[in-house]
Amino acid sequence: MKKAGLLRTTRRGFFQITERGLAVLKQKPPKIDTKFLDQFQEFRDFKALRRQAAANDEGAEEDRVGTPEEALERAYQNLRNNLAADLLAQIKQSPPTLFERLVVELLVKMGYGGSRQDAGRAIGKSGDEGIDGIIKEDRLGLDIIYIQAKRWENTVGRPEIQKFAGALQGQRARKGILITTSDFSRDALEYASRIESKIVLIDGEQLAQLLIDHNIGVTPVANYEIKRVDLDYFTGQ
Repeated sequence: MKKAGLLRTTRRGFFQITERGLAVLKQKPPKIDTKFLDQFQEFRDFKALRRQAAANDEGAEEDRVGTPEEALERAYQNLRNNLAADLLAQIKQSPPTLFERLVVELLVKMGYGGSRQDAGRAIGKSGDEGIDGIIKEDRLGLDIIYIQAKRWENTVGRPEIQKFAGALQGQRARKGILITTSDFSRDALEYASRIESKIVLIDGEQLAQLLIDHNIGVTPVANYEIKRVDLDYFTGQ
């Protein structure tokens, strides 16, 4: 009714009936509904604006949804992120020995350590100055990588990285992998990027994503294959 010119807003934010509104009331209409208000141009303009706003909202929603392939990709990423969170929570609840075995299996599937038996004998046996395991960089054993794998709950800071780097220097090692179920502080990441030894930091989120990529600790539920028309089939006759 405000848009029909029957009401106006005062400075204090109240509604006040206009002279036009009083004239309408004097007609004593049986009811005031949209059909009645359609006689006023202001109300017709108001409805047009509402329709335009609804159309804009619908267009914006279509832009957000995108193509079916884009919607499927977003749904897949959401499912994957939820799976990663559930997987990481399960790892934190598991025994430390299972975590060590999981790390070994992941590194072997990524191409490190030669056979799984070789890697299994190396992990968890040194325990020397912050080093939890030793693994071959490749199947030929041309280089050695030192590993620290800990189920930390709090953010891993620079001091922990310094300890690991010192342990590498004590072994005259050049490469190391530090894996945690938590995350790393900015100082820790910056320090690892500046030192001479090559230390790769893998936080909990990265660990979960790598486990999903290599099908460790997860099992497939369903597979969907997207196809398109093969134009070569129809034009290659």
